Amino acid sequence: MKRLAAALAVAALAAGCATAPAPATGDAPARVASPADPWENWNRKVYAFNDKVDEAVLRPAAEAYRDVVPQIVRTGVANVLGNVRDVWSAANQFLQGKPADGLEMSARVLVNTTMGLFGLLDWGTELRLDRRSEDFGQTLGVWGVGPGPYVVLPLLGPSSVRDGLAWPVDRMFAPSRLPQTDAGGYGVLAMELLNARSDLLSTTQLLDQVALDRYSFVRDAYLSRRLDQVWDGAPPLEDYDDYGDDEAEPAR
Repeated sequence: MKRLAAALAVAALAAGCATAPAPATGDAPARVASPADPWENWNRKVYAFNDKVDEAVLRPAAEAYRDVVPQIVRTGVANVLGNVRDVWSAANQFLQGKPADGLEMSARVLVNTTMGLFGLLDWGTELRLDRRSEDFGQTLGVWGVGPGPYVVLPLLGPSSVRDGLAWPVDRMFAPSRLPQTDAGGYGVLAMELLNARSDLLSTTQLLDQVALDRYSFVRDAYLSRRLDQVWDGAPPLEDYDDYGDDEAEPAR
């Protein structure tokens, strides 16, 4: 339970906790209700809370990590963490009934673990064994489990009912599960956190510049990205009139 609680901070960054608060009511543009977001009022409150945590703790720590740690070291850390996550991605490829992709991801892990010194060097990409990240939420989507309503989870950020339920399964195979001691696990969690948040610094700056309603921007981007991931880049046209209908294929 202690490790699970600490893992919340890591998933917050990966899911997009790094956001900015929505404009004040008097300055906000007219909202267009989304059928995918029936809990919008509550979600906006959680969104604002997550942003305060990010501004107070996560963003300053990530900026310090970026400014102090040399780029070559940060790249090596990202490569090692990514190599561990690639194992679970390969497993999900097989679970989704895509053996060719699963074998390619397995080959990538093998190459990076051996030639790449446990993932420190990314020889897999050099050999055109590209990373195809998959998670258990995508696997459920491939097998017909709809996303359910959009939800912003405390500390975890943008999600859906399906992805929120799948998250604990994904964390069982996270890099922080490898160390045998609590201290080692927390150390890896810290590295996951800093690596994920530092990767989002430029995204946060862009969001500040282009989004009139940041909450809606993040929500729509998240839902579009997840739909694209489940359908491997070729999603069908969304029919919002059928949202929530079990027979509507885009609900994947």
